[in-house]
Amino acid sequence: MNSILSLGLIFLVAFLAAKLIHWVRLPMVTAYLIVGILIGPELGNLITPKILGASGLFSEFVLGVIAFVIGENFSLRQFKRLGKSVLWISIGEVVVSWGLVSLSLRLFLGQPLYICLLFGAIAPATAPAATIMVIREYRSKGVLTDTLLGVVAIDDAWGLILFAVSLAVARELFYASHLLPWKVVGLALLKVLGSFIIGGILGWIFTFLSRFARHREETLIYGLGFLFLGVGLSKLVDTSVLLTNMFFGTVVVNLHPRGKRFFDVIKDVDFPLYLLFFVLAGANLELRVLKELSLIGLAYFFTRPFGEWLGSWLGATIAKSTKVVKRYLGLGLIPQAGVALGMALYVKAAFPEAGNLILTVIVGTTVLYEIVGPIFTKFSLQRAGEIGRG
Repeated sequence: MNSILSLGLIFLVAFLAAKLIHWVRLPMVTAYLIVGILIGPELGNLITPKILGASGLFSEFVLGVIAFVIGENFSLRQFKRLGKSVLWISIGEVVVSWGLVSLSLRLFLGQPLYICLLFGAIAPATAPAATIMVIREYRSKGVLTDTLLGVVAIDDAWGLILFAVSLAVARELFYASHLLPWKVVGLALLKVLGSFIIGGILGWIFTFLSRFARHREETLIYGLGFLFLGVGLSKLVDTSVLLTNMFFGTVVVNLHPRGKRFFDVIKDVDFPLYLLFFVLAGANLELRVLKELSLIGLAYFFTRPFGEWLGSWLGATIAKSTKVVKRYLGLGLIPQAGVALGMALYVKAAFPEAGNLILTVIVGTTVLYEIVGPIFTKFSLQRAGEIGRG
């Protein structure tokens, strides 16, 4: 098996698996993860060591693309359109799910603080694609549907900021455990600030020079070049790749009068990247570790949805949303997919030993969330009486 042949098999097997799994109405992400597990080194062994060895480098770039696209959600026009209710609910569910997962792993399972923070930081991530798919399939329309769409559009952006801070704190706790708590937090915040500075400068330069990228092909080359630059500079000065590229995207969408076209060009070519990204995430799953992770996996699997529901309920209460939104919106936030897997892969690179544990739990629970999540989303829309009104 050579690397080129292996890549061909990855794309074709994933394509066929996505077609098959569509019959049972599951998201394509689930198909790609399952393919990665089946043809990975633990089972089929059809992915060469060279490809697996490069998965870290490839994943970092794809994460930069994901973060850049998420930055589009921070446009000032979108904030005005979303309204107070969506903003409060998204902040509430991100903070509460992070806190609840972190506390449960720390208090009940006695896990190290840095591991608890990392699991907690991944918990708020949702799966907008799975949620939108359910809404379209059942032609749902109404106040709950509109609020849910707004929340899944923006909560990954808040979650990314929280993840960057938590990751920086976790790294200081792990690698510099002798430091005082205030120094740990201070160093973490400096790295976050560095990410904002790099992302802001890149966004300004990108916008200023963008007039030279006139055609769609030139725009694609120009955009990919800056994305590579953002990832590379972040690694060079040890700041957050995710936060740098997210703020880079935020600056572009707000400064450039036609900034949306840059995001559209990237979205035209990102699908093969995501396919390979998810397959490699599944391939990195260590099946032999699953036996040791039963309690951690169960705690994460059951605590996260409760945190999403409680946080959204608190946010809706503060924003004085309708009873329907308070009761049922949290059930629509259970699906979890791409961003969470990206965070887990990023953690694996930063913490080689603990990262395997975290990635294994997140891959396993993601498959389960993608199966049961859409069912709960449908249930929430059904209870709100909004199915079939679109």
